Amino acid sequence: MDLTATFIDLLSGFPPSVVILIISMIPVVELRGAIPAGILIYGMNPLYVFLLAVIGNMIPVTFIFYLIRPVSDFLSARSSFCRKFFDYFFARAERNGRSAVEKYKDLALTVFVGIPLPMTGAWSGTLVALIFGYPFKKAFLSIMLGVIIAGIIVTLLTVSGLTVWDAVRMLWRLTVRPHASDHATECNTPCIRSCNRSCNRM
Repeated sequence: MDLTATFIDLLSGFPPSVVILIISMIPVVELRGAIPAGILIYGMNPLYVFLLAVIGNMIPVTFIFYLIRPVSDFLSARSSFCRKFFDYFFARAERNGRSAVEKYKDLALTVFVGIPLPMTGAWSGTLVALIFGYPFKKAFLSIMLGVIIAGIIVTLLTVSGLTVWDAVRMLWRLTVRPHASDHATECNTPCIRSCNRSCNRM
C-alpha cells in the first residue's frame, strides 16, 4: 500500500474518483492498489470503485499494444541504458507469461491477468500478448476478462478485510502444509515402529 499512498499524496488535489481512475492505470499498482484505496481510504461504494478501477486499468492497453514497440525501439537506438532496460522489460514479461501460454493456450492471457499478483496485471498481459503474437482484438477481450476477474477478487478480499497476500498465505496453508504434514508423518513412521518394538522388548 506504500506505493499507492505515494500516488494518493501526489494526486491529493484531484477528486477521489479521478485518483482511483489514475492509480488503476499505473503499472505495478493497477487495480490491486486502486480498489483498496477507494474502499478503505476514501470510503467509496465498492461497486463504483470496482467499475472505475476496471475502466482505468483497461485504458493503457491500446496504447501499450501499439506504442510500446516503436517507443522502445526509438529510445533503445539512442541510449544503451534504455536498450538494456527494455531488453530486461520484455524478457521478464516473456518469462512470466510463457508458462501460462504453454499451459492455458487461448485462456492464457485471461488467467495471467486474472490472478491479482505483482507482474500479472493488464500491463504485463499486454506485453505478453505482443511477445507471443496475439491479435489486438483477441488480446483486448482476454485482458479485459482477466481485469474483471482480478477486480472481483480484489474487491471481495478488500470488503472482507483481507489482502491479496492474506489470501495467498491461506491457500498455501491449505495446499502446501497438509502435504508437508503427511510427508513428515510418513518419515516418522519407521521411527515410531522402532520405538514400539523397543518398548515391547522391555
